[in-house]
Amino acid sequence: MPYIYQDPSLKESIAQQTPRSIHSSGKTYEQLKNDCLRKGVLFEDVDFPANDSSLFYSEKPSVPFVWKRPKEMVADPEFILGGASRTDVCQGDLGDCWLLAAIASLTLNDKILYRVVPPDQSFSTGYAGIFHFQFWQHNEWLDVVIDDRLPTFRNRLVFVHSADLNEFWSALLEKAYAKLNGSYEALKGGSTLEAMEDFTGGVTETYEIRSAPANLFDILDKAIKKGSMLGCSIDITSSAETEAKTPQGLVKGHAYSITGADVVNFKGQKVKLIRIRNPWGQVEWNGAWSDNSSEWNIIGAAEKNRLSQASLDDGEFWMDFEDFKRHFDKLEICNLTPDSLDDDAKHKWEVTVHEGSWIRGSTAGGCRNFLETFWSNPQIKLSLTEQDDGQKECTFIAALMQKNRRKLRKTGADLLTIGYTIYQCPGSESILSKDFFKFNPSKARSKTYVNLREISQRFKLPPGDYMFIPTTFEPHQEADFCLRIFSEKKADIKEMDGEVNIDLPDPPAPTPPHKETEEERQFRTLFEQISGQDLEVSAEELQYVLNAVLRRTKNIKFKEMSLLSCNNIISLMDASGNGKLGFDEFKIFWDKLKTWIGIFMQYDLDKSGTMSSYELRLALKSAGFHLNNIVLQLIVLRYADDQFQIEFDDFLNCLVRLENSYRVFKQLNRSDTTETIQLNQAEFIALTMNI
Repeated sequence: MPYIYQDPSLKESIAQQTPRSIHSSGKTYEQLKNDCLRKGVLFEDVDFPANDSSLFYSEKPSVPFVWKRPKEMVADPEFILGGASRTDVCQGDLGDCWLLAAIASLTLNDKILYRVVPPDQSFSTGYAGIFHFQFWQHNEWLDVVIDDRLPTFRNRLVFVHSADLNEFWSALLEKAYAKLNGSYEALKGGSTLEAMEDFTGGVTETYEIRSAPANLFDILDKAIKKGSMLGCSIDITSSAETEAKTPQGLVKGHAYSITGADVVNFKGQKVKLIRIRNPWGQVEWNGAWSDNSSEWNIIGAAEKNRLSQASLDDGEFWMDFEDFKRHFDKLEICNLTPDSLDDDAKHKWEVTVHEGSWIRGSTAGGCRNFLETFWSNPQIKLSLTEQDDGQKECTFIAALMQKNRRKLRKTGADLLTIGYTIYQCPGSESILSKDFFKFNPSKARSKTYVNLREISQRFKLPPGDYMFIPTTFEPHQEADFCLRIFSEKKADIKEMDGEVNIDLPDPPAPTPPHKETEEERQFRTLFEQISGQDLEVSAEELQYVLNAVLRRTKNIKFKEMSLLSCNNIISLMDASGNGKLGFDEFKIFWDKLKTWIGIFMQYDLDKSGTMSSYELRLALKSAGFHLNNIVLQLIVLRYADDQFQIEFDDFLNCLVRLENSYRVFKQLNRSDTTETIQLNQAEFIALTMNI
């Protein structure tokens, strides 16, 4: 149902972030239009062709659709005829009433409407069969270009259409939104608030009024002052109650706009009032504080004027906030971002955005029920530094959105069940470990895990540092996400990804033969037997030595040391560059190997000979490698199996390659003050071949 806030003081213009053109040609709407005008042709959009692929991905049209331009349907088509209104939006044969309700709500606020629907378009001057619309997607505005070929049957539009058959803006807007999401079929089923966000870039909140917080009026009042869009409705118990009128003049199952809130002095008491508008433009509340109620006789003319109270049959009325809570069931707020507000808005939300991903095997750890992997989810530090005006706490709305799921429907993807948890972490500048979550309770969390595109909730917390953990309910579920923090005062967020930092000890000096341990003397004897007279081993010989020694090591399970691992070991340890290892080089490596075996055993909890990929960050950290999520994800993709397990040989190979990469980098780094190197083509090829 359409919910909208309309303030007559808003200016006609809208402060805009420049939208990004996404047409495959790389050209903007103006460039494409000018090309068509110069060539004298009508635009045909290759990105969204006029065929069945743009209609459905899982079914065939039930009737033969014919794609036609408006000029082929009527003699004098108009883009917008006599101003856009809610009667311009009539549903067709597609289950996208959620989108239609949001489109209808656009017509109640010209400022927002003309951002989504640029008005300087027509079927007369400069017509080239091309139109464009602007939508917000995941923290940016996109400019979507379409041609005006629309699906018809018997010369009538199949989907959204206007009550006036000569008007086409709503049908073209629906086509642009279908293109944005991949097809018309992708629009089946959804939430009006989802489309409202795409039309405004705002973030939504929903309150069940009977269980709303005690400060609901303050929330509502602040939202209005920030230019947010607000609406309310009365629930129905059956379809028969839809738009049924109550004795008090209210309509069930109907969307109302909330346009104001104020406090008046009435008989020595302060009374909270709320102003509501019926988008029909008529049918009003007839109880206390309604247009002609006796309460207004006690209010002075100045107060009436301040409240803009008028006894007009215009659908707008005041009512006592207590009556509002008794009669209405649901309040919905779409909080607008600063770029959607005019300069004269009294207050603006501070908005901070972070975009991230859940990756199987590394950062898709699931909810708190899965403690072994929960800690590996993205950890985003939220710093609240300023209290609300006159308060001791900081108010913010946390909105977590999973990206592109509607567009991915045709590949079998669906909405994941998502949620988030917030922990206090004073001064923490590193990733929190599994033990932290085991022993520390959360400070706040989303109400529930739910399969919606976005979940949002309002919180009040004392100033300080918090760790925000966005998750899917189950582990191993992949998706991109966008986290937005709307705050009363400025807040900072930063992903605790971890900087790449490698801390490796220098190799020990060789042990003189007379000081060797019994173990070292046994190794020397075996090594001399394998190596021959040159006292050096090749990769094949090293493979034999390591497998022979490791088979005698009872405290670790492994299948076999691969030849690839042995080549990598020689690349790491071969100081002479002859492709072989001497005994001293081998002995230094054996000391490393014993350390690495101990680390692997520490994280091979079930002694199966494998380690979970989610434990890899900690295992590598124990070996001296502090890595960020990007590097870890690459390692998991390379070394983990389809069950997210890593065998010892792969773990060893990973460590060898990491250390080799580090040592080559340090060798090429010609400055002690920078963590960057410059390579020419030959050096780059040599580097990649070496590691």
